[in-house]
Amino acid sequence: MKVNKIRVLQLILSIMMIVSFASCSKKSSSKSASRATGWNVDGRKASANKNQEAGPGLIFVEGGTFTMGKVEDDVMHDWNNTATQQHVQSFYMDETEVTNAMYLEYLDWVKKVFPPTEENYKNIYLGASPDTLVWRDRLGYNETMTNNYLRHPSYANYPVVGVNWLQAVEFSNWRTQRVNEALLEKNGYLKKNAKTNDVSAEQNFDTETYLNSPTSAYGGNAEIVLPGKKGARKPARAGKDGKTVEATNIYAQRSSGILLPEYRLPTEAEWEYAAAADVGQREYNIYKGQKKYPWSGSYTRSGKRQSKGDQLANFKQGNGDYGGIAGWSDDGADITNAVKSYPANDFGLYDMAGNVAEWVMDVYRPIIDNEANDFNYFRGNKYTKNKIGKDGKIEVITAENIKYDTLSNGKIIARAFPGQIAQVPVDEKETYLRINFDKSDNVNYRDGDKQSSKYFKFSDSESDPKKIESERMYNSPEHNVTTDSLGQMVRKYDKSNNRTTLINDNIRVYKGGSWRDRAYWLDPAQRRYFPQDMATDYIGFRCAMSKVGPKSLKRKSARN
Repeated sequence: MKVNKIRVLQLILSIMMIVSFASCSKKSSSKSASRATGWNVDGRKASANKNQEAGPGLIFVEGGTFTMGKVEDDVMHDWNNTATQQHVQSFYMDETEVTNAMYLEYLDWVKKVFPPTEENYKNIYLGASPDTLVWRDRLGYNETMTNNYLRHPSYANYPVVGVNWLQAVEFSNWRTQRVNEALLEKNGYLKKNAKTNDVSAEQNFDTETYLNSPTSAYGGNAEIVLPGKKGARKPARAGKDGKTVEATNIYAQRSSGILLPEYRLPTEAEWEYAAAADVGQREYNIYKGQKKYPWSGSYTRSGKRQSKGDQLANFKQGNGDYGGIAGWSDDGADITNAVKSYPANDFGLYDMAGNVAEWVMDVYRPIIDNEANDFNYFRGNKYTKNKIGKDGKIEVITAENIKYDTLSNGKIIARAFPGQIAQVPVDEKETYLRINFDKSDNVNYRDGDKQSSKYFKFSDSESDPKKIESERMYNSPEHNVTTDSLGQMVRKYDKSNNRTTLINDNIRVYKGGSWRDRAYWLDPAQRRYFPQDMATDYIGFRCAMSKVGPKSLKRKSARN
């Protein structure tokens, strides 16, 4: 009996070992063999099925369909909303608005890398600095905020203001580079602490430069740009013909799955979708009702037992009432308030109504062209490509050839930072015989270009420029600022009495109510516009990031 039991146990163990070995072999072969060719692709197995990680400060927003532009009230009677069904892909969004502390980190970096004491860099720091004078009022004493709001630690976690749209875009770009720089360092592709010890105007990191030409990153300093943990184990070897064969794939690539997509401003559709957070009203595959605000219900006060009567956002209560009477404050703030002072919406996002209004990417137009597109709607696409130099290589901006733009208000900002790849508009090589786009600048597509004007005639499309100017759809003022031969600023203010609108291609949408606004503007669907090169004390911003890969973070089915 004992012998039989031993034999049975031996048989069971043998079967288990065979099954285990077969399973391991199957797993091993599935990882190493290509499903397309059967070739061994061990060098690429690390990138297979790697999910995107959320960047610092970001919250996942699962995409879906929603009714964009649906407002309950239109007391302004400007009819700039058209309710339309839109679908937004999944993305990530900042949990809170960008704070003073976050923006000061950016300014400190700019000041260190591009010292404003040097003539060649002085406009970089000045161009990135918020306009603290936005707090001033002709008939109000606000010097305390003018002097303290940006830098005093008491306001560190308050949303940054005085930042125009262009500055918000540059901050987002800076954030992309710093996050990816840290990821590459963590994975052994950059020298440890180079991002703080070795960075300079001549040695600056840019994600696209690294991906296109790793040896050009950090000014081509090979002591900083490393071959990575795996690449370091692949030394050059002698080939069959005696020639040295250099190791390949030693730098991180997009296929490595290490680098994150860029931080950017959210589109108007993304912002409205995230603010409305209709996911909280979902029952199976339908919404149980449209919410007026980012929270449930039609009132600005909480109906929950623990916080009944508390205001759910920071906004203007009435004429001369920004926060209630002393000792009984309605919303706890008279100007802005620290982020996370009010409950988050159903996506986990804070202050999607009130506190400060927020910039989005879109160029403003009075209506949403829902006939043209109902998927990831956005107006403002300007397609560019990398500039290729005479030597056939990408042209990287250096400290010597920085180009600046002078805005209509006279402020000077850097068009691009050293270390970045110079960009040029796409041309016929990319647009010829395409059906999805036919030019670089698509801001005016179907609205605002000459072809959209009621005066346009295809027979004389190349008519007199003065005639075209007088017949353009958006007849907005055209202020111009130039610099003379002595470096003096020459301002040309448009004094024409024939202007009929403020809308042009440099007007951007901003969303959400602010501490200066009445409850009417807290509706996520409400939309307003402001010049992209101007700032206020009530507009801030938050960043977004596209989601790559599947729509959901976990598998779902209709049964759920």
